[in-house]
Amino acid sequence: MKRQKAKSKNNPVVIGVIPARYGSTRLPAKALAMIHGKPMIRHVYERCLKSKLLSEVLVATDDKRIFDAVINFGGNAVMTSKSHKSGTDRIGEAVRNIKCDIVVNIQGDEPMIAPRNIDKAIEPLIKDRNINVSTLCFKISDSKEIYNPNVVKVVMDSEGNALYFSRSVIPFNRDNTKAEYFKHIGLYVYRKDYLMKLIKMKPSRLELTEKLEQLRVLESGEKIRVIKTNTDSHSVDTKADLANIRKLL
Repeated sequence: MKRQKAKSKNNPVVIGVIPARYGSTRLPAKALAMIHGKPMIRHVYERCLKSKLLSEVLVATDDKRIFDAVINFGGNAVMTSKSHKSGTDRIGEAVRNIKCDIVVNIQGDEPMIAPRNIDKAIEPLIKDRNINVSTLCFKISDSKEIYNPNVVKVVMDSEGNALYFSRSVIPFNRDNTKAEYFKHIGLYVYRKDYLMKLIKMKPSRLELTEKLEQLRVLESGEKIRVIKTNTDSHSVDTKADLANIRKLL
């Protein structure tokens, strides 16, 4: 399963990294939670292999049990420090000595991640050398999600760059006019040289307030290109989420 796609001199090397820590607060060991005979991390890994733009897929973990599980199903994994506070820091360590152009941070708790979504997020960095970071969003149709603090919302400028991410309702609809709300899908694409700078920055004020690591990028003055997708992605944070994913799959 350790498939590495053939590379052309004209194509950038794009590494997909799945950060997977063992000690999740709400659902410990969720990376190894079984879904129809396979650990969740394997579902994520196999979907990543269907991406047309990823050159290689790698799991970055802090636990030997996850590492062994990935190796056992034929995947590619690397051990990283247990001290990392964010997935961004973990993937930074994982790719530090790997020669590549673009790094994709793919959440290890989204076993239904659409391969096309991964490619849609990568495409802006391939087409425009001035873009250093990109991510995805999905239009919210369920009003419950708008007010759910676990659903991160994003607002963009006219060029599709993020203005802000928040757990609060943004934009606030003061006069109850027609408004659109977008859910942030937590997949990030970085140019490697920018990622190496990002992991050296201290956590920012808003990042610590909202507990959203992407705000470190915005507070530093860097832009994040946000790509709209019609395909949502479902994360697993609780036992109820896990039961729902088992039904959906």
